[in-house]
Amino acid sequence: MNLSSEHCNISDWLRLEATVKASVYVVTFSFATVITVIIMAIVSQNSKLRGEARYILLCQHLLCISSYCGLGIIFQGMRALLANSPLLICWVVFGVKLSVGDGILFTLALMALNTYVAICWPLRYLSFVDSVKYRILAGTWMTIILKNVCLFVIEGTKPTVVAVLKSEPLCPVILNGTPARATGMVFIFLLLSVILISYSLIYHKGKRAGHFNRSNIKARKTVLIHLVQISLHIIPPLIFIGLGKVCGIFFFALNLVVFGIFAFTQCFNPLIYGLWNKELQSRLHHWMCFQLCSTIRKA
Repeated sequence: MNLSSEHCNISDWLRLEATVKASVYVVTFSFATVITVIIMAIVSQNSKLRGEARYILLCQHLLCISSYCGLGIIFQGMRALLANSPLLICWVVFGVKLSVGDGILFTLALMALNTYVAICWPLRYLSFVDSVKYRILAGTWMTIILKNVCLFVIEGTKPTVVAVLKSEPLCPVILNGTPARATGMVFIFLLLSVILISYSLIYHKGKRAGHFNRSNIKARKTVLIHLVQISLHIIPPLIFIGLGKVCGIFFFALNLVVFGIFAFTQCFNPLIYGLWNKELQSRLHHWMCFQLCSTIRKA
């Protein structure tokens, strides 16, 4: 919610909201970063896992989550502490945070697409994915950066140079106009379509092959958990975009509740997409045993 004391005479509520959000980000950042470091350590120590597209996407996804929460601490902390940062600094921090947030959703879509190709085109999967995986990742980030830069250019042309360099205690941001909100909606629905179509095709393929019959409860449970997790990623941003600039205690409370759901969803991503994986579970056991033995020897 992008409000400033100039538009809404409840700056104390804005500061309280920023304080709560910064505190929540500290918790989610700590948890997500610990799991991310463990999973990345396991993947980096195994040459086979390092080359697989699903683990490359998983590590990128986890890095995006940790970075997003870390930048959330910085941005909301600037607001909560009334840091009087120049407007340009606020825009830069917010822009990087927005791009990393886009990366979270983009990698979810790529992970779903990668799973679809692996299941439905198993014979062509390795040769096809190995030839395009790095180009797709580079294209993804170029698309995200270009989108956000264009939106900042469109909506950031009104303030003068003096206004951009002026200190702002509540660190207001832009991207609240119609072009930004419409682009955000289109972006989310496009990626959501890719995810839903991929999972739908995976489900029908598995059902035909007998993988989703009554005896295979875990396969259906995995798909269901992934869909619930993805919905918790999609719905809160849609509510944020839909609310826009709205004043009032009710909307602040709604904003914080929706934000809490979204923030703690980030905590469960490393568990669901990382440690839910059987191969990572077994390697985590060996990794923990190795670390424990190393610690005992040093002692």
